[in-house]
Formats: sequence, structure tokens, C-alpha cells
Amino acid sequence: MNLFSAHALLALAPPTQTGQSAPPAWVNMVPLALLVVVFYFAIIRPQQKKAKEHASLLKAVRAGDKIVTSSGIIAVVVTVKEKTLMIRSADAKLEITKSAIAEITDRSGEPSES
Repeated sequence: MNLFSAHALLALAPPTQTGQSAPPAWVNMVPLALLVVVFYFAIIRPQQKKAKEHASLLKAVRAGDKIVTSSGIIAVVVTVKEKTLMIRSADAKLEITKSAIAEITDRSGEPSES
């Protein structure tokens, strides 16, 4: 039997009953609203929380901290500027943007300069 024939499509339709009114329009919106709520709590809210934690991490970085960059470089912070950091990794001295910091592995004992 071909599923695309007119008889097959009509057989899949729900039976209609005379004298019964159609459900209100808001009933059709309930599954969509539930889907939006699930997406918010499963995807959007955790991502916002992670972004806030990363922003607070970037504000707390100071000279002497041992960091790991998003590219995997392990280094010690030498100086902190507004948007960049000067880091030392082995014998190399690099300047990177603050957003490249993935985590701070070890804090220095110095108080924050800012």
C-alpha cells in the first residue's frame, strides 16, 4: 500500500465527531511553550552562568598567577593590562588577550593591584 495515496492520508486523520467544537488555540501553544522552557533551562541558562564565571576569572587574574590558555599553553602571568596579558612560558615571553585564559591553576601570594 502506498502511504502517499489519498486514502492512506485520510485514514491517518483523527475521526471527526459532529457537535464537538475544536479545542481553543492556546492548547496548541502549550507544547511550544514547554519546549522553550526546556531549552532555557537546559542550554541558555548554563551557558550564561559559565560566561559570568569566566568574566569573573578574567577580572581576578594578576601577576604571578599560573594559568592555562585555551590553546593549552601553561604559563606564568608577568604583567596585566586592560585587555592583554604578558606571560612567560619556559624561555618564551608572549602577549595574549585576556579572553584566551581557560583557567587559573595556581594563585600568587601578592595582593591584587586593581
